[in-house]
Amino acid sequence: MTNLFRSLVFVPGNNPRFLEKAKSIQADIVCFDLEDSVPDKEKTKARKLIKNALKKRNLYSANIYARTNSPESGKIESDLREIMHKGIDGIVIPKVNSSKELKKIEKTIISLEKKGNFSGTRIMPSIESALGVVNCYEIASCSKRIDAIVFGIFDLLNDVGIEYTKGNPRGAKYARYKIPIDATAAGVYAIDGIWQDIRDKSGLKKDSAVGRSLGYVGKSIIHPDQIESVHKIYHPNKTEIRWAKLVVKTYSNSTKKGKGATVVDGKMIDEVHYKRAKALLEI
Repeated sequence: MTNLFRSLVFVPGNNPRFLEKAKSIQADIVCFDLEDSVPDKEKTKARKLIKNALKKRNLYSANIYARTNSPESGKIESDLREIMHKGIDGIVIPKVNSSKELKKIEKTIISLEKKGNFSGTRIMPSIESALGVVNCYEIASCSKRIDAIVFGIFDLLNDVGIEYTKGNPRGAKYARYKIPIDATAAGVYAIDGIWQDIRDKSGLKKDSAVGRSLGYVGKSIIHPDQIESVHKIYHPNKTEIRWAKLVVKTYSNSTKKGKGATVVDGKMIDEVHYKRAKALLEI
C-alpha cells in the first residue's frame, strides 16, 4: 500500500466489471463508491459487491477506501454495516457539514471494528457545501483517524447556486483556496476535486497544477486514464522529500530505543507518518 494521496479514483460499487478492473489500477487510493455513481435502486447490490470485493483484498494493489452516502441521506449505517470488514483501509464520508456529524459516524465505525475484530480504519471527510467550508478546520481536526480531506467542487457549486464553468470556477475559488489552508492547520492533507472532462488531458494537467500550487497533495479522479497525468503533477517536491527523510530517520531511531510516536520539527509523528514517508521516498 502506498500511503500516499496523489490520486483518489472513484469506482462505481454496483459495477462488477469495474470492481474487477480496479485490481490493476495504479492509483494511490481506489475508492469503491456507494454514493453519486450508484442509483438508489442499486445501493443494496453495490454494498454486497463491495463486501465480496473486500474478501479478495490481497488482489488489489492500491489502498482501498469506500465512499458511503451522505450524513443527511440516512443510509450511512446501512452502508457501514455491509462494508466495514477486514481489508478496508478507509471510509470517505461525502457532504460533511460539521464535526458533530463525523464524530457520530466514527462511533459507528469503532463499534463495527470491534465486532469484526479489526482496527485502524481511516476516515476521509469530503467538503462539499457552504457549511462544510465554513467548518472545514473543525472537521479536519476532530479525529485522529483523519489523514486527509477531499474538496467536492460540483456539490459545493450546487449548494451555493452557481453554475459550473470549466477551469477554475470563480464561485468556487474561495472554498478551493481555503480547504488546503484549513487542512494544513489541522495537520492533515487536502485532495482536490475532480476534472470532469476525461477527454481534455491538457485541461486536467493545468487544473492539477493549479491545485498543486494551492497546497493540495493529490486529486480526485473519475477515470483511470487520468492517473498518469495527475501523478506527474503531484510528484514529491524537494521540501516533501527532505521532510520524508527526516521522518524516516527520526522514527527509526525512536523505535530502536523502544519508543513509538516522536516529534519532528515540533510535530507529532507515528507509524502512519513513517509509512507515508517511506512510500514517498520509494516513488
